[in-house]
Amino acid sequence: MSGKAYFRFYAELNDFLPRDKRQKLFAYHFFGNPSIKDAIEAIGVPHPEVDLILVNDQSVDFDYRLQNEDRVAVYPVFELLNIAPVTNLRPKPLRQLKFVVDVNLGKLARKLRLLGFDVAYDNNRADHEIIQLAVKEKRVILTRDVGLLKHRQVTHGYWVRSTEPFKQTVEVVCKYDLFNEIQPFSRCMECNEKLESVKKEEILSLLPPKTKQYFDKFYLCPGCGKIYWRGSHYRKMMDFVASIQDFKGNCSSA
Repeated sequence: MSGKAYFRFYAELNDFLPRDKRQKLFAYHFFGNPSIKDAIEAIGVPHPEVDLILVNDQSVDFDYRLQNEDRVAVYPVFELLNIAPVTNLRPKPLRQLKFVVDVNLGKLARKLRLLGFDVAYDNNRADHEIIQLAVKEKRVILTRDVGLLKHRQVTHGYWVRSTEPFKQTVEVVCKYDLFNEIQPFSRCMECNEKLESVKKEEILSLLPPKTKQYFDKFYLCPGCGKIYWRGSHYRKMMDFVASIQDFKGNCSSA
């Protein structure tokens, strides 16, 4: 049995659609009674990006079975907004945001760590391992692979639109409104561990000669042993942090 439903996607969900279907109502033809989740993903939108579905003005969950002549409105994730009492499609928003990024977003991982965010990254981690880690540690998946977000186990995820690391960083900070959570230079950019203050005399033998002479304040990563100090790159990094903060209250220009 064939049927026809009418879909309308809102806000950034239109990024997944061909131009002729964006910001408008369009017909979707189907056979049998597929779940609304399967229909949405067949159209091209991964389910972790969806947080509210209205069918004929009534909220439904992903298990709803599509009916002929249904009118469907699909809205994006409201990570920072409580939309109760309508049917929220995912577990409650993650108030303590932690991320895991795929193998293509290594530069984004480093930049988010520079800002102080907990970001798991391994350039050898397979997709199924990313999903397992996200579920186990309640992490948001950041990816450029739409297919990764369509796995049934994925509950919190975001498809990063930009391909340039600085823009990607702004995009994620804006998406999750992380401006007030930024704590620069608090986390190791290499292994993600929280940095600890360390006395100069405890690491003196590990420092280059000029570093011993000109610097006195140091931080040690307890994970990989990397030592940090405010050297020649510090000003450049501070400029990066400031450039991110410049988008606070102005994310529409990102």
